Amino acid sequence: MRTYKALGALLEYPTEELVAALPEILAVLQTEDLLAASDIDALQTLIDQLACGDLFELQEDYVNTFDRGRATCLNLFEHVHGESRDRGQAMVDLRQVYERAGLRLTAKQLPDYLPAMLEYLSLSEPGQARDMLSDCGRILQAIGAALMRRRSPYAAVLRALLRLAGEQRPDKLIADTEVADDSTPEALDRAWAEDPVTFMGGCSPQKPQANIIQFYPGAAS
Repeated sequence: MRTYKALGALLEYPTEELVAALPEILAVLQTEDLLAASDIDALQTLIDQLACGDLFELQEDYVNTFDRGRATCLNLFEHVHGESRDRGQAMVDLRQVYERAGLRLTAKQLPDYLPAMLEYLSLSEPGQARDMLSDCGRILQAIGAALMRRRSPYAAVLRALLRLAGEQRPDKLIADTEVADDSTPEALDRAWAEDPVTFMGGCSPQKPQANIIQFYPGAAS
């Protein structure tokens, strides 16, 4: 199950340590045989770019890819709860799930960060890992579609995760998913605009809640 941890590592911020580990990551993906050959080929394209690129440029591309707009955000509860209070309790619940499995996050790590969840899944039984990925499949699908729209090689990781979740044709699933481009300056302003402050019982418009299954064990269906 090291494939899950390897895929999570590919989604981390590029560092010298990550670049040095790329041969080992590729070896894990190739030898565990959990992915299709087409997935491995696409992931090798990403790995080659990380291995050969200028580190500063790789880091800049990473920030532009995952920190510009919510569509590609790797904090999964952002896609479910946004900034609502429900997100805080969901974080606590998920952190407790990790701790029961013996996984303790650093103070700076958020439990809904996708690489953190993948590290937890690498310690899980295959069926449980597949079910947990399947439960958040629509989030993975949306992130993958947004990455594909931006023509990012990181989309290969999301396709591989959907494969592990049981999807037979994750490439078609992602390609058929329509997502708006929220990386433009105008879209960023709209996406991150704060709700108006109200006083004396005034009402502000309610944000629509995403209809996505909670993916941590014990959540309501």
